[in-house]
This record gives sequence, C-alpha cells and structure tokens, in this order.
Amino acid sequence: MAAPRSTGRTAPTLESVAALAGVSRATAGRVLSGSTRVTERSREAVLRAAEQLGYVTNRAARALMTRRSGSIAFVVTEPEERFFNDPHFALALRGAHEAVAEQDVQLVFSIVHLEADRLRFERFARAGHLDGAILVSLHGDHPLPRALHAAGIPVMLMGRPLVPIEGVSYVSADNVGGGRLAAARLADIGRTKLATITGPRDMTAALDREHGFLTELTERGLTGVVVDGDFSMESGRRAMADLLATHPDVDGVFAASDLMALGAFQAIADAGRSVPDDIAVVGFDDSPLAATVRPGLTTVRQPVVDMGATLARQLLRTIEDGEVPEPVLMPAELVVRDSA
Repeated sequence: MAAPRSTGRTAPTLESVAALAGVSRATAGRVLSGSTRVTERSREAVLRAAEQLGYVTNRAARALMTRRSGSIAFVVTEPEERFFNDPHFALALRGAHEAVAEQDVQLVFSIVHLEADRLRFERFARAGHLDGAILVSLHGDHPLPRALHAAGIPVMLMGRPLVPIEGVSYVSADNVGGGRLAAARLADIGRTKLATITGPRDMTAALDREHGFLTELTERGLTGVVVDGDFSMESGRRAMADLLATHPDVDGVFAASDLMALGAFQAIADAGRSVPDDIAVVGFDDSPLAATVRPGLTTVRQPVVDMGATLARQLLRTIEDGEVPEPVLMPAELVVRDSA
C-alpha cells in the first residue's frame, strides 16, 4: 500500500505518520510524546516519517491528553558567576541536552541560588510547566528537592545528597575511588609530604574525595594535611598559599577540583617554586583546561557529559513509569599528565 504523503493542502496527521513509518498509531503517538517504551527501530522510523511529512506535534493538545508539559528542567543551585566560570556545569548540561534531544522534550535551564529564586522556581514547577527536574550542585540539606518531590514532580540529583531524600535518586561519580587514585599517584611517584585542598564541606563530593584520599594514605602508612577550599580557582590559590606558609616541606597536593589545582599552580609559582619539580599536583574533573595548561594537569576524570545524559534518561524513565531508579555510581579514572 502506498504511504500517504502530505499534499500541501491537508496537514499531515498522526495516522499518516504511523502509516509511513509502518507502525501503529499508538506506537507513533508514544514516540512523538517522548516515551522511552518503544524500540529504537520504531523510534527512528517514526521520527523520520514525521520529518518527511512535516508533521509537528501539537504540544497544547498533547499536554491536555497526557497532563504533561513536555519539558524538564536543569537547575544549578550556584551563583551565576560560579556557573559560567566552571566548565563542569556546561559539560553536564551538554550531556542532558543530548539525551533529551533524542526525545520530543524541551530542556529548561535555570540558576536557583537565592531564596527568592527558589520560591519563584517552585511556583513555576507547581504551575504545571515541568514534568521533572535535574538538580545540580546542591549544598547541605537543600529544600528544593523535597519541595518538588512533595508536589509530585519527579527529581534526579547530580551527586549523592548530604541527607538522603525518600523517593529521590541520584547519579554520582565515584568520588571516594577518585580520591584514592589521586593519593596513590602521588605516593607512587615518591611524594611523602602530602596535602589535599577540599571542596565545600556541605557537599558529599568534597567529603568523599577527601575520605578516599586520606584512606589510601593511611593504608600506605602515610599521613596528609587537609586545607579547605570551595572548588573555585581563587580558593585553591589561597589554600595553597596558606599551605606553603604552614607546611613549606609539602611535595604533593591533591586539589579536589581542577579549578582549585590551577589556583594552586598560581600560588606555587608566586612562591618561586615549580610544578612538578618541587610540588606535584593532582586535580579532579579532567576539565578542558586540564589538558591545555602548562604543565598539563594530572587529574581524576569523572564522566560529566555521561552523567548529565544518564540523569536526563533516568528522569524521563521516572516520568514515564513512576518508578524511582536506583542510584548510579559512575567510575573515576586517573589521567596522567606532567604535573604529577
């Protein structure tokens, strides 16, 4: 049977898309509503047919039928300056965008740092504009995930929450394992006067990286000095300057983010010392900057783009079937360059 084609006089219908794709109307509807409960072959056939016929989903009609908005949010709870200065967030956003682009779903980006921002976002979400939300860089027992969950809005967290939240899952890098990799690298190259610059202590990523680092040192009969940072470059510079003032014999440093490692580079140079000859430095993230600085930064890679994509796919699955997925722990990997 010849597949129906748009003549220009009559708008293509869901039935014509289904016929051209060789699937049922129900399957075509599921694909175009963003459902993941279809085979990849059917999904590609329907999307190809819709494009060929010029079929455009009527979002308003679909929302009335499914009671869904067709949108999810990617929310960063940091100041704008931090978001735009740290490539970590853009990489996670890229991964989430790539995942939702596979479906007929809009990704809404929002920075929610101040209390007024949070309350405004909660009103927006409760008004039915969102089917779910990915929350990134939460500090402490942040109220936003609980408020959204209580309103019946599915939530996925990037990173393990400081306080577990019933009914809310997460995707995280293996931060403990990553901290151990950093300590092992510094010890293996013969460094014995070791220190770590931590991230904020109200974030599990920082606590877990520190724990992994110190655990590995203990098992090797070594000790380490701990100084506080906040994942920013400036905090890494300040912490390294303080460390050099109080422990001038330090010869190996693990900074819990690449930006802090680069700040440590600055303080080491300001003190007239060099990396890695005097002090070896290991970072965490494997951000784009790590490979371009000189010396190249040895760092622990977390798969940030994949984490963003996994968060989006897990959230879409939760929206579809209502089941809360198990947490996902993604592996960390040591990337050796010249700094350690």
